[in-house]
Order: sequence, then C-alpha cells, then structure tokens
Amino acid sequence: MKTKHWIVFITLGIIWSSSFLWIKIGVQEVGPMALVAFRMLFGALTATAIAFYQRIPFTRDPKDWGIFAIFGPASLAIPIFLISWGEQTIDSAVASILNATVPLFTLLIAHFWLHDDKITFQKTLGLLIGFGGVLVLMSEDLLASEHGSVIGQFAVILASLFYAGSAVGIRKYSQHINNTMRGVGFLITATVFMWVIGPIAEKPFEIPALPITWVAALWLGVLGSGFAMIMLYYLIHEVGPTRATLVTYLFPVGGVILGVIFLDEHLSWQLLAGTVLIIASLAVVNYKKKNL
Repeated sequence: MKTKHWIVFITLGIIWSSSFLWIKIGVQEVGPMALVAFRMLFGALTATAIAFYQRIPFTRDPKDWGIFAIFGPASLAIPIFLISWGEQTIDSAVASILNATVPLFTLLIAHFWLHDDKITFQKTLGLLIGFGGVLVLMSEDLLASEHGSVIGQFAVILASLFYAGSAVGIRKYSQHINNTMRGVGFLITATVFMWVIGPIAEKPFEIPALPITWVAALWLGVLGSGFAMIMLYYLIHEVGPTRATLVTYLFPVGGVILGVIFLDEHLSWQLLAGTVLIIASLAVVNYKKKNL
C-alpha cells in the first residue's frame, strides 16, 4: 500500500477501535435495532454533508441505487445489528476477536468472486499471523471473563460473513461509483432499511434518554459510519477487499492501548506480543519484492 493508503487505514483503525465499547454502552439502554437505526441515520447525514461539501453530484442511475439497496443493508445495517445484538450477551473483547475473522472470510470469498484478489501463500500466512496476534492480544481477557451466549458469538461470526461478502461485492459491482457517493448511497439505504424494519421487529423501539447513549449513537454514526465507511470504500477500491478488511486486526490493538492510556490498565506481554504479530501480518500481506 502507498503512504496515503496507510494513513487512511490507520485512521480507520483508530476510529473503529472503540466501536465495540460504544456499542456495549448503547445497548445498556436501548435495543440493538434502535441503536443501529440512529447510528445509520447520523452516518447518512454525515456522509451526505461531506458529499455536498465536496460538491459531488448524486447519481440518478437506477442500477447504482439497486446496488445501494442490496449492499447498504448487507454491509452496514445487518452486520452492525448482529454485533449489537450479540454484545447483549457476550463481552466486547470476545466480539472484537470474532470480528477479526473478516479478513479470513474475505480472502476465501474474493478468491472465487474476483479476478485480482486470489489466495496466495503470502496472503494466507499474513492473515494467519495477524489472527494469531489478535488471539494473543486478547488471551488474558478471554481467560479471565465470562463469554456469554454461544448464540451471541454466532451472531458476530455471521456479521463477519456479511462484512466479508459485501466487501467483495462492493469491489466487484461499484468501482465506477465515486467513493463518497458510495458512502452516501449505502448509508441512505441502510438507514431506510433499519427505520422500516426496526420499529416492527423490536418492541419497544426506544428513543435514547441518557446523554451517554446519545454520545454513543453520535460517535458510532458520525465517525464510525459517516466518515469511516467513505474511508473503507476508498480502501476497498484502491487496495482490494482482502487488504482493506485487515483493518479489523487493529480493533483489539486500539482497544487495549486505549485501556492502558485512559483506564490505567497494565501493560502486559500479551499487548506487546500481539501487537508485534499484527504489525508483522500487515507487513507480510503488503510486502512486494522489488525487481532488481
């Protein structure tokens, strides 16, 4: 990846590192569908504001909106709901581990769906090293805590499959669409989907009352969806879905580092070893041998 890609990649990892924490906070008061509905709404408003600021014309092509209608819910509303629902019964640390399977699923799906993102020994080795790093990084929390419902864990794994499949599909079918417009389109259709389905499927469909819940929804919507999805679609277009979804390996790193800095949690050997392995995996996957 080029320097500009690394900047976007790391920024995206920083933004998303705290997502599991904010989801855990949000579902303490409101149901997962209500939280996701507000998150999608704030994300769509943010992405639309960015598009207006950049003076990007809205596509009127019915085919484009057909793509948005499919991949908006599939890449955003459905997997985010599954994670939010799962985190009602499992720890956020466990959720971040299970979500780190996204690159592995993406590698497999992309091999059969794309012509320019095939399985190679280098990619496979890098992804396995990274996943090993995630397990080492979070091993202390995994051994020390209750992990909750198996169904909750399955929901997060299913979310990872949705993320992986939609990342590949977005690369295949929407390369002709402007990156910001992709963010706008997918977030708008995801918002419509959640506000139609949510009040019907979740009763009561609650409006947040606590300030901290509104902070969670705004953080997840404005940064975690509005800005983040535009950055993710940019990476998918530029470097391919397998490399782009490697950002999920940064989630546990960021979460643990934030805990050390702001919550006075101890600096463990697991943090150091896991971080080294994850950095090594990024290096392996992105290494290109120079021709002499």
